[in-house]
Amino acid sequence: MRLEARSHTPAWLWLAAPALALAVTLGLTSLLVAWAGAPVGRAYVLLLQGGFGSRFALAETLTRATPLILTGLAAAVAFRARLYNIGGEGQLYAGALAAVAVGGLHGGAAWPLPTPLLFALMIAAACAAGALLLLVPALLKSRLGVDEVVTTLLLNFIVLLLVSAMLDGPMKDPTALGWPQSVAIADTLQLDKLVPRSRLHSGLLIAVALAFVLALTLRFTTFGLRLRAVGANARAAAFAGMPVRAVVWQVALLSGALAGLAGAVEVAGRAGYVTLDMSPGYGYSGIVIAMLAALNPLGVVAAAIFVAGMLVGADSMSRAVTVPTYIADVIVAVSLITMLVASMLVQYRIRWR
Repeated sequence: MRLEARSHTPAWLWLAAPALALAVTLGLTSLLVAWAGAPVGRAYVLLLQGGFGSRFALAETLTRATPLILTGLAAAVAFRARLYNIGGEGQLYAGALAAVAVGGLHGGAAWPLPTPLLFALMIAAACAAGALLLLVPALLKSRLGVDEVVTTLLLNFIVLLLVSAMLDGPMKDPTALGWPQSVAIADTLQLDKLVPRSRLHSGLLIAVALAFVLALTLRFTTFGLRLRAVGANARAAAFAGMPVRAVVWQVALLSGALAGLAGAVEVAGRAGYVTLDMSPGYGYSGIVIAMLAALNPLGVVAAAIFVAGMLVGADSMSRAVTVPTYIADVIVAVSLITMLVASMLVQYRIRWR
């Protein structure tokens, strides 16, 4: 058996591959549902209803998808340039901490600035914190050849320890009754709600708009061409006269800024302050979402909604048929594997001899 590259891939195969991957995923995970003693059909119906079956469920899914879109975009743009950013979690927390440092009610009051200017400074601070946190590993990679997977991963733990120290120290909310959380941001800096009596906020519109802007940037700009060229073959790009190091640094700034923005959006749109459990792994989930989307910015939106729907729907399914909520994590993981296999079969055919 060997793999042979396809000279031409029909359009129907590109459409059939994700559907086949999803069908295989549901077939494999149904074995675990049956093993748990639950009816498979009813469990999957409850899973879909819990994630998408009502106005409240859809609002919760889109709320959970908002930071996932931003961290997914951060991973996708970095991976496109072969800069393997595993530090999205730390960059998200760095952005959240920077947002509170600018927009928080320190001493019971925010900075005496006009609200639009203060909001812009808060977002800029969050983006800068995430960008600078990734720029350091990018510089170490391009200058000294240090593996960015290791440095970005270890920075996650350093940032979390820094956040813990700040929440128990200078940025601790004195009215939190000893609970480790930061001061809250001003009410005027919070994002508007899109649906009344829900947690869905306008951060979703920001995330989707950035996905479209990033897709157009990668497709139609010189920066996008250079990024794709460096990701395809850095040596060939350098031979063609492209500034490979500068492109890597620019990608690091963009990727880190997107992850930092996710932290600011979570603070301004949902939480209002920073806690150590603010993110249930959004930075790591963004890597899975980017791979599910094949590093396509528009695909990131669909993948984030799918993953968020599975996570939200699993809670409803678990309460109704006593299936562990971790089945959602298994579904996401298996879907990633099947999607990678399906993508490979789209580009290659199997030859037997």
